[in-house]
Amino acid sequence: MSNSTPPAFQRQQFRKSSRSGQDPHRCVEVAHARGWVAIRDSKRPWDSRDDHHLVFTAAQFAAFLDGVRHGELA
Repeated sequence: MSNSTPPAFQRQQFRKSSRSGQDPHRCVEVAHARGWVAIRDSKRPWDSRDDHHLVFTAAQFAAFLDGVRHGELA
């Protein structure tokens, strides 16, 4: 179970999603820490004004992925 405050994710925690394509500048990056999951768009330079992360609890992220897999978000 995660606490109520997500961690401050660092650049080195993010990895390229296994579902992203071959272009390293057009992929989704994912990070996991202390029961939280963050995703970001690799096209955005790290720490730039438009570098935003979506942060979920692990349970929320699992539900999100389940919805994607079942076409519920189309």
